[in-house]
Amino acid sequence: MAEPYTPQSIERKWQDRWAAEGLYRTDLRATDRPKFYALVMFPYTSGDLHIGHWYNFAPADAYARFQRMRGNNVFLPIGFDAFGLPAEEAAIKHGIHPFTWTRQNIERMTAQLKTIGGMFDWSRSLATCYPEYYKWNQWFFLQFYKRGLAYRAKAPANWCPHCQTTLANEQVVDGACERCGTPVTRRDLEQWFFRITQYADDLLDFSEIDWPERVVTMQQNWIGRSTGVEFQLGVEGHPELHIAVFTTRIDTVFGMTYVVLAPEHPLVDQLTMPEQRAAVAAYQEQARRQSEIERLSTEREKTGVPLGSYAINPFNGERVPIWIADYVLSTYGTGAIMAVPAHDERDFEFAQRFGLPIREVIRPPDREGEAPLTAAYTGPGVMVNSGPFSGLPSEEGKERLAAWLEERGLGRRTVNYRLRDWLISRQRYWGTPIPIIYCGRCGTVPVPERDLPVLLPEDAEFRPTGESPLKLHEAFLHTTCPQCGGPAQRETDTMDTFVDSSWYFLRYLDPHRDDVPFDQELAARWTPVDQYMGGVEHAVMHLLYARFFARVLHDLGLVPYKEPFKRLYNQGIILGPDGQRMSKSRGNVVNPDDYVRQYGADTVRTYLMFLGPWNAGGPWSPQGIQGPWRFLNSVWELASEDPPAPTQPDARTEDELRRLMHRTTKIVTERYGSFQFNTMLAELHTYRNGLQRARGRVSAALWDEAIRRLLLLLAPTAPHLAEELWERRGYGGSVHLQAWPTWDEALTVEERVNLVIQINGKVRDQIEVARGLSEEQVRPLVLERPKVQAAMDGRQVRKLIYVPDRLVNLVIG
Repeated sequence: MAEPYTPQSIERKWQDRWAAEGLYRTDLRATDRPKFYALVMFPYTSGDLHIGHWYNFAPADAYARFQRMRGNNVFLPIGFDAFGLPAEEAAIKHGIHPFTWTRQNIERMTAQLKTIGGMFDWSRSLATCYPEYYKWNQWFFLQFYKRGLAYRAKAPANWCPHCQTTLANEQVVDGACERCGTPVTRRDLEQWFFRITQYADDLLDFSEIDWPERVVTMQQNWIGRSTGVEFQLGVEGHPELHIAVFTTRIDTVFGMTYVVLAPEHPLVDQLTMPEQRAAVAAYQEQARRQSEIERLSTEREKTGVPLGSYAINPFNGERVPIWIADYVLSTYGTGAIMAVPAHDERDFEFAQRFGLPIREVIRPPDREGEAPLTAAYTGPGVMVNSGPFSGLPSEEGKERLAAWLEERGLGRRTVNYRLRDWLISRQRYWGTPIPIIYCGRCGTVPVPERDLPVLLPEDAEFRPTGESPLKLHEAFLHTTCPQCGGPAQRETDTMDTFVDSSWYFLRYLDPHRDDVPFDQELAARWTPVDQYMGGVEHAVMHLLYARFFARVLHDLGLVPYKEPFKRLYNQGIILGPDGQRMSKSRGNVVNPDDYVRQYGADTVRTYLMFLGPWNAGGPWSPQGIQGPWRFLNSVWELASEDPPAPTQPDARTEDELRRLMHRTTKIVTERYGSFQFNTMLAELHTYRNGLQRARGRVSAALWDEAIRRLLLLLAPTAPHLAEELWERRGYGGSVHLQAWPTWDEALTVEERVNLVIQINGKVRDQIEVARGLSEEQVRPLVLERPKVQAAMDGRQVRKLIYVPDRLVNLVIG
């Protein structure tokens, strides 16, 4: 009787041994095997690993292990995204310094991550909050600054009048400060940007990467390239003023019945009539309190205020009223639109709300004559009510109208982007200090590279208001100008934490170098990353910024490529047992440590990989984990004690087992490689069942070969169990250093098939037959079946339809 499976003892044993032997320390300079850089998005230092972290890391580790056994030199590093607002919140709430809080969390999360049993190379771990890392954030900033890619400009920020501080979006709850409840306003502050828009067109090129179509589409929409026309509207009574508008539908210009400016548009004050000033000012204040997401929401009712002035349509001289409305943003296009309610959904809603005219100027191809519009028509058609352009197809009209404007110097064809420059300034403490000095004599002065890093002061004082301690820290704030030697002040903004994650994959190659941000020789050899794994929620922030960063590094001559990640796979989200997103407030957070103590890490890993497609996620089930637990126990029993060899092995059973081995190997290999872990494990369940049937009926040599193959195929998923059984069976070496098993294609074809039998199209029976039988061979086998004879009830077969190796349909009458 084999001893029971006790994961608690064997898992710690193997984790310690793997660490002592350096089994997962990757030799990045080795050239004897193809390199394979596998990377999972690094975790934020929140304090505890929840089951969602396991869902990210365990299947990714299995994939990396599979690649290693396939003969690749695999690098799977791990680190921590360690800057950010939660550390400051903890400092204020608990009176603990952000660095202390973060360091404690790193220690706790490191211990928890190691219980996963992953092949992470801990010798190259990093955390972005250490000066040896953020020094290079500052160095990159200076390189961007030299190339004109880092600049300072005014931008709105959330502002609490009571606390006298800026707030992150996360700190604004229902338009109010989360600390004191005061309504939040928007205040224009001088802030730092990266000029990502300079790379907008290049970022639309996805030809060198294999990414999910959903992510590509999200980035395309975020960049939002639009080809259209920008032209000038005159203003009645103000010959010196013009309003620039951009449109992709110049063919609808005769349907313009009003003009809308963003509430922040610089012309609003000049264009507001005296009787409208109070209403306009109140509306501007209201708009300042809203985020752009709130303003663009399609769920809320449209709002706006007329200025009392009029614009002039250059095509027909018509005067149209000018409004301000918050659905127009100053940061997109020109901050002003020509409103054509008949052919734009937002304009249609606005016009209906305020009783503004709706004039059809594009008639759908399938409709004749006039008819009241019940909704905006946004498709192509024939131009109507458009003066001399009436009757033209709308696409032709676009060209003719654009040419009309250009001939008269009133407009031009141009390209516009939804993408805006990356605002990297944060009025926080816990982030990378921006390496800029302000001198009364010399102006804006970059910190010399020799003086990096600009260190965060360790004795910062955190006030309940949340105001950045850097503004209050005299020793940090006051410095000497590096150019003239006179008194100066440091920039007190810190960098967006997405700067940290835009290049961390390069720093992993040599995380402790002090002379360069990364080893260029290793970068040329190991990057871009071969397989990146992480959540789709990062599609238009981290992933887009990393692509931008890589392009700048390419232009700086630091890397020989433009794309940081060749392939991307997005895992889904694991939900609570109630099917809802896990949250402390719902009380449905699953602590993986509890299940590891009860069932072991391998069972948790196996369950997470088995519960459904990895890219779909699903709810955690306390009952569902029993299945993987029973499966691993059955593997343990099969491999721990061999059955007595039979005196005469059963030839058919041996043939079936041998074919099952090769067929399973082929399918499991394909499923690992395509992240179909749940169906991969289903195949291993089938293989386990086949082994149980063959137990005691095949030769000792074949049984040993079949068990050996089971352990190899299971090793990436259940690394501890496979390693323990591999050692117990005396195979020698680590199972994780073995070559992945191969298969004979001829043996993957099943010799026998299940043939479905239908009578008049209805399934009546099925029969197992040899593959490749002819219709003449199949016919008597089918007709002699008792169920077939009963269903025919003496009637004759009028026709037999045979689909080889699949089905027989008898047409009787």
